Amino acid sequence: MTNTQQFYIDGAWVDPISATDFPIKNPATNDVVGVVALGSSDDVDVAVDAAARAFETYSQTSKAERLALLKNLEEVFTRRLDEMGVAITTEMGAPKTMSRDVQAACGIGIIKDFYRTLSAQEEQETLASGDVVMREPIGVCGLVTPWNWPINQIAQKVVPALASGSTCVLKPSEHTPLSATLFAEFIDEAGFPAGTFNLVHGDGPTVGSAMSRHPKVDMMSFTGSTRAGIMVSKDAADTVKRVALELGGKSPNLVFADCDLTARVEASISECFYNTGQSCNAPTRMLVERACYDEVLEIAARFGATQAVDDPSVEGDHIGPLFDQIQYDRVQTLIGVGIEEGAKVLCGGLGKPEGLEQGWFVKPTIFADVNNDMRIAREEIFGPVLVIIPFDTEDEAIQIANDTEYGLAAYLQTGDAARAERVCARLRAGTVTINGNGTNYGSPFGGYKQSGNGREGGIFGLEDFQEIKVRGAFFAA
Repeated sequence: MTNTQQFYIDGAWVDPISATDFPIKNPATNDVVGVVALGSSDDVDVAVDAAARAFETYSQTSKAERLALLKNLEEVFTRRLDEMGVAITTEMGAPKTMSRDVQAACGIGIIKDFYRTLSAQEEQETLASGDVVMREPIGVCGLVTPWNWPINQIAQKVVPALASGSTCVLKPSEHTPLSATLFAEFIDEAGFPAGTFNLVHGDGPTVGSAMSRHPKVDMMSFTGSTRAGIMVSKDAADTVKRVALELGGKSPNLVFADCDLTARVEASISECFYNTGQSCNAPTRMLVERACYDEVLEIAARFGATQAVDDPSVEGDHIGPLFDQIQYDRVQTLIGVGIEEGAKVLCGGLGKPEGLEQGWFVKPTIFADVNNDMRIAREEIFGPVLVIIPFDTEDEAIQIANDTEYGLAAYLQTGDAARAERVCARLRAGTVTINGNGTNYGSPFGGYKQSGNGREGGIFGLEDFQEIKVRGAFFAA
């Protein structure tokens, strides 16, 4: 078990100034597997002061020095990958194979991405006017990350912050402290200077808000619910710090009759159920052209019923439990709402799968005959629940797709290249996946509307942690 009773501040593991204990639970069994200490605003003050002191020297390091540190971090992470996979399975219930090969391994991919990005970025650029643009680190960064993709989000914030020459304080989700603590060990072993990275465990209203309000924090980067993101923005407003937000989603998936229906519908359902539906960009609203609607329902009912749910400690491509009782109760409530609203249950429904009554397992559920005014079509359920909505025309499909407060991602299934270009241009979302061809490391990830602002990944993600300075050409006095 990693050390979750201390915080990593100024290059050392230290006792909290004041803390309350919070249980770490295995969602597959509901057993308590450890305890994490949740800190206070006093702990935030100490961590921010350490980051501010470290910024004075770390901000002056060369690109070559920071690239060497990133390479060290990649080596440490690669060597200890299996440890990270076990931690993620234990704390949030992602199946063992996925935890190791995707949830944990994405940290390595992100480090490699920012190594390439930083290597290629010009530190100075001369404009046509003759003035020079300089890119400099933004300062002390407060980073708040969620439980559903714990290392992906930690790496997408910590790595570009440190690559830019900024310093940071990380508050991970209190529900997933094992992976965050391991990551702090990796940072320490990689040799990052004391104070450049600091870890304080805590809850959002206490530690998160203290970071957002802190006058020495120059930037807040937050991933989580739209409700919490709004609070971060409000807390940060008085000090006019930069705020980057990656928030919720209710992503549409437009299925046209001219695609390979069996292949695309089956893949779409798998994508929706992946990570037990606990992904902000999951394609949870399937919009289906009326001409193929009945056929799609047959495919969905048949394939959805084959989705395996099992113990996350077992290797395989099954899905695991939801991460805690609060999330389980929310998903059950919304499945019940869908039934009450008159949607047709193609597979799944209320309750737990047979033989998996102990943890927070749910039945993968598909609703048909949904309209976009139903709660299950508008609210982010954050579980393996898919709703299917019919449409008649391309224009109607686009209207339904965009009729949401969110705009994180969209998906499109069609055999017509011209239609793909045409529809993609009208979808109000930060990412559009066409026929399963997703984006790669280095592409910007983020959303429109209430799905947030700013972008993570590649040059856009690095620039979020940089300031722009312009200086005029030198002339001898």
